[in-house]
Amino acid sequence: MRIVIIDDSGLRATVLEQGLRDAGYDDIHIVPPRGAFVARLERMAPDVVLMDLGSPSRDTLEEMLIVSRALARPIAMFVDQSDEAMIGAAIDAGVSAYVVDGLRKERVKPVLELAVRRFNAFAKMQAELNEARTALSERKIIDRAKSILMNQRNLSEQDAYALLRSGAMNQGKKIVDVAQALITASDLLGGGI
Repeated sequence: MRIVIIDDSGLRATVLEQGLRDAGYDDIHIVPPRGAFVARLERMAPDVVLMDLGSPSRDTLEEMLIVSRALARPIAMFVDQSDEAMIGAAIDAGVSAYVVDGLRKERVKPVLELAVRRFNAFAKMQAELNEARTALSERKIIDRAKSILMNQRNLSEQDAYALLRSGAMNQGKKIVDVAQALITASDLLGGGI
């Protein structure tokens, strides 16, 4: 597992690195949050990012949002102090674990494992949400195509669906693709509903 530590304090980075090495991790890289560090992180392709920010400012959290979106990887953040606004901003930035005043080497492994598990759980929920949205969108397309067939050919809903299904099978396509083609053709011919 490749782990990147974002830290500009050598002492604090050493604590994280030692905790990781004690836990059996050895592919560890320390990157200071300066310059084009987001691009550098993307090239490194880490599996997990640990951020030790001490007292992060709003600007720092916005930079972390960029990191989170660019990498789509588990992120654990260690800070010295916090408030509700900072916690909310960290969560909005995609931070999987937010640890206040807890930088000790023996805590690094459990926090890393928590960040990975929370990230995976969130990614699974996001995938399920995307699947549900896709299914709903496809259902709307199929319903619109059925409506066109019902009006144009005076078919029942069941017969319209059977016609779409047989057309898809005959063409080796998905029903939603045949339905979309029907809608497009109907719109071009001025008969869209």
